[in-house]
Amino acid sequence: MTLSALVNPTVLTQPVYEPGKPIEDVARELGLDPAGIIKLASNENPLGPSPLAIEAAKKALTQGELYPDGGCFALRQKLAARHSLAPEQFVVGNGSNEILELLGHVFLRPGDEVVMGSPAFIVYKLVALLFGARPVEVPLVNHRHDLAALARAVTPRTKIVFLPSPNNPTGTANTEAEILAFVRSLPEHVVFAFDEAYAEFLDNPPDIRPLIAEGRKVVGLRTFSKIYGLASLRVGYGYASPELAGLLNRVRQPFNVNAIGQAAALAALDDDAFVARTRATNSAGLRQLEEGFAARKLEWVPSAANFLLVKVGDGARGFVELQKRGVIVRPMKPYGMPEWLRVTVGTEAQNARFLAALDAFLAGVG
Repeated sequence: MTLSALVNPTVLTQPVYEPGKPIEDVARELGLDPAGIIKLASNENPLGPSPLAIEAAKKALTQGELYPDGGCFALRQKLAARHSLAPEQFVVGNGSNEILELLGHVFLRPGDEVVMGSPAFIVYKLVALLFGARPVEVPLVNHRHDLAALARAVTPRTKIVFLPSPNNPTGTANTEAEILAFVRSLPEHVVFAFDEAYAEFLDNPPDIRPLIAEGRKVVGLRTFSKIYGLASLRVGYGYASPELAGLLNRVRQPFNVNAIGQAAALAALDDDAFVARTRATNSAGLRQLEEGFAARKLEWVPSAANFLLVKVGDGARGFVELQKRGVIVRPMKPYGMPEWLRVTVGTEAQNARFLAALDAFLAGVG
């Protein structure tokens, strides 16, 4: 008997997530100096991690022989105070990605349906497929989620509706009023998962806590990877009713968030100066890139996040050619947008270097 004959059939057809290409891989493949490569592919913080988080992580590392707090008590306490909720309304994950998977463990069975926009964060689809559910993808309109169309896609078999705002990869956002009305229109058998990975880049992010107070089946998802610059430490969290959060915590693995990550996240929540500096850098960078695209007569999608989509004609070739110049971006062919690239907003110098590399590609310079 072959090994594949023993495997859960869904594993054999499960797509593999393709992350942004690491600097080390590009350096090795192209013979470049890693120090001369900039990565603008994964929406990471160009300013690095929160300084307060770095100090807390260093201190936590001196007790690396000890298991972490399996319940993330201190972090849940601080998150509860920040969001004016109770600690038992939070689940902390190994990145918010893990909480997406926990939703699958709790709610999805083979034959269920999961409604999502297209294009949107590809992990929603991967989670659905992993648990034998059917992804129902609803096309965006003008690169923005069409909430009326999402509502029409809901059937008696729908278990989860995913909505990111701002959306990855388009950077577009729906308003709070639109989101609240949409969720209130959903039938009782549907769980609404609101992905807020980029919420901190918004001046006034939508507030779904009224929906929780109304007893609706909703969960908000946030991460420390973006605004706080802690992507390598993998810390995210969800908040919901105590009942829903309790279900997610039931299927969470013991010690799923390491002690260094917990300490860093706890400290990062106090680093308001770093968050303000990141937001200011991002706003300036968005303007710099938008002006650059306009000057080059390129189409782009206005973004509320820390990245932009730009139409370059041949995204796959642009991805390769920019790498040769030490600039890593994200090709959008896996998202059904082969003519587009997604570029993370960097520092002023990094954005200028990207635009120079883009010029060489557009001019056909080899």
